[in-house]
Formats: sequence, C-alpha cells, structure tokens
Amino acid sequence: MTGLLVKHFVKDYEKTERVSVRTAYGVLASVVGIFCNIVLFVVKWTIGYLLNSISVMADAFNNLSDAGSSVIGLIGVKMAGKPADKDHPFGHGRIEYITALVVAFLVLQVGFRLFRDSVGKIRDPEVLNFQTGAVIVLALSIGVKLWFAHFNNTLGKKIDSKVMMATSADAMGDVITTAATIASILFFRLTGINADGIVGLGVSLVVMWAGVGIARDTLEPLIGEAAEPEEYDRITKFVEGYQGILGSHDLIVHNYGPGRSMASIHAEVPNDVDIETSHEIIDRIERDAVKNMGIFLVIHMDPVETRDIRVLQARKQVEETLEAVDSLVSIHDFRMVSGEDQINLIFDMVVPYEYDKEKQEELRTMLTKLLQITDRRYRCVITIERSYIAGAKE
Repeated sequence: MTGLLVKHFVKDYEKTERVSVRTAYGVLASVVGIFCNIVLFVVKWTIGYLLNSISVMADAFNNLSDAGSSVIGLIGVKMAGKPADKDHPFGHGRIEYITALVVAFLVLQVGFRLFRDSVGKIRDPEVLNFQTGAVIVLALSIGVKLWFAHFNNTLGKKIDSKVMMATSADAMGDVITTAATIASILFFRLTGINADGIVGLGVSLVVMWAGVGIARDTLEPLIGEAAEPEEYDRITKFVEGYQGILGSHDLIVHNYGPGRSMASIHAEVPNDVDIETSHEIIDRIERDAVKNMGIFLVIHMDPVETRDIRVLQARKQVEETLEAVDSLVSIHDFRMVSGEDQINLIFDMVVPYEYDKEKQEELRTMLTKLLQITDRRYRCVITIERSYIAGAKE
C-alpha cells in the first residue's frame, strides 16, 4: 500500500535528494494523515457519545488534533519547499522544523485538556454502556494507526525526515492509548468497575509525552546539533576518495532544513605538490559535492609532510603514545620544528566534550613526559579541539 501510494502520487520518487521530491513526500504524508485522522475522529467520537465514555472521546479528540497537525504540516511542507531567495540564500527548509514545533504545542494542549477532563471524570464517574460493535471498531482503528505509523516511518527513513519519524512515534502512541481505551471498556464489562477516568488520565499522559518528544526532536536541529556519524563517514569518504587527498578532519555540518546542508572540512594534501594542482582538486570536490550530495561544501586545504622520514616517524610515535594513553583522543595538523636543544611537536588534539581543562592539562602533561623518554628535547605545542560529530571520534 505504501509503495503504491508513493509511486502513484510522487513523481521521480527515487530522487529523494531533490527538494521538489521531498516536498511531494511531505504533501502525501500530510494528506494521508488528514484523511485517516478525520475518519478515525468521526468514528470514535460517535462511539464515545453512544458509550458515554470520556476515554473513547478523549481518544477521538486526539485523532482530531492529529488531523489538525497534518493540516499545519501540509502548510509547513509547502512553505519549506520554496526556493532560495536573496534574503534566504539557503532556502526555507527550517520552516519544516518550526511547523513541527507548532504541532508539538498543539499536541501538548490536547493532552492537558484531556488530563483536566479525566480528573473530573474520576471525581464524578458516569455509567458506561458496553457495546461489542464499538470495541470492534476501536480495534480496527488500531490497525489503521499501526499502518499509518509504518507509512510515516517508511517515508521518514527514505527522505531522512525527523518530522515524519516523530509522526510515526505519535501514531504508535495512539495505538497504545486506543488499546488502553479498549481495555477499560472490557474491564468494565467483566467487573462492573468504571476505570474510564483513570484510563483517560493515562491517555492524556501519553499524548503529552508524545508532544514533548516531538518538541525535543524538532528543537535539536533548530538549536544546532552535531552531525551524525553516518553523515560524517559519507562526507569524509567522498572527499578522501579523490586522488591527491590524503585525509580530512574538522568537519562541521550546518543544517538548513531536511536535505539542505552546508559543510566545511579540512582536506590534507601533500606539501610537495604544486598549490595550483591541489587547489584544482579542491574546487572539483566542492562542485561535485553540490551535484552528487546536495551539500554546499567549503574545503580548507592543509598541506602535510609526506617525505621527511623524521617527521613521519615523530608523528607515528605521538599517535601510538596517545593511543596507549587515551584511545578516545586523536591528532591532526602535525608539524615538527627542530632545533639543537629543543624539538617542537606542533599538532591539534581532538578530545571528548566531557574533558574539562584539568583533564586536558593532565593529558597534555602525560603525553609530553612519555615522549621525552624517547627524546628529552621533545616539547608539545598542542591546540585542543572538540569534535563536531555526534558520538564520533575524528
């Protein structure tokens, strides 16, 4: 079903790197969400009215809020798909995150309202009317929501959309709340005990938790989050795949909306190659990055020593010593300045974010002492850096 809808309504559906295709995916997900949730609202509200059940009606209004969220999502997707202009040279992609944040607050509002109504129902419980047909319809609605969660999860993974993944998680929350509603009705049928208000209270808490989750997932890219290790590997392998590039480091990725990124990276080139030759390679990589990955990539060129045996041996010694001291730390931009009485080993050292200044100084001192066992003239000139990659070591 998911594949059929995508093939029928999304032109060039396999070219997900295109903004127009991503927009079409977003429109499809929103329209399907509006349709499914309005149908579920009408059915559940009718059942809740007939049963005089606050938990069923609470579940119905949750679906109505989901339909409203899909409408807002549709507007947001359309606005996010607008092309770049002179005031927004990187496009309008972040509107998608802002839209999801608005949706999160709407979900939270519904959750708070349901919480209030459920507390009132606990204080003054009303008689429930059990109907087998109503339970069956609610059970079928679980099937619809399970499919909808799978639908958004599939599309979200295909275009790497946090918003769709959040919608999928919200739909799974709806599955849990509807199942709880059915349980309360069956419990009343078997025991005669009305737990409707308590179950409605649980439903409200799940709804509020879903709202908090959507807000959290949306705020992260808006505030500015580290690039995922998979994105780090994809970009570095692309850059290092060109002949004349020896390595790379200091990758920073700036997100301007799903599928819209700008990145900067340091690329290492041999210091004995003509600078114009290396510059031509760098220019070609930057052009190809836009064409093949959709990333506006800015590359800083770092010349490195490739022939001086003494420098290469010193670097290897520093790397091996550092690996023995702390495997979470790495180095780059290594240079060596030799003198009769002192040899300066100059390099950048990348440390985990949790290392404070005291830990950094301890690491610096220990590394220098261990290296001086080999040659007492060694002095380390270290610039401390932290990685911009989430959970990764450069």
